[in-house]
Amino acid sequence: MVASVVETPADSRDEAALRLLFHRLNNQLGIILAHAELLEAKAPDGLHRARAAQVVSSVLDAMATARDIRSQAVTERRRLDDPDAAA
Repeated sequence: MVASVVETPADSRDEAALRLLFHRLNNQLGIILAHAELLEAKAPDGLHRARAAQVVSSVLDAMATARDIRSQAVTERRRLDDPDAAA
């Protein structure tokens, strides 16, 4: 038996909304990253430079986490769309 998955308009809206959220999150993290890099570059001393570097590192980690979450969401969506693919 072949399973047929019909995408509803609600599915398309949910997927578009999720893409928009990830886009917004990445934009916001990018702004934070740019400011942290500027603070790091203009830091008056090593202490402030180290603190800014920690923020840069944390933002890069957060961006990677967002990318991983998005990738897992896409993988799960594909799995749900084609349940025979995993078999």
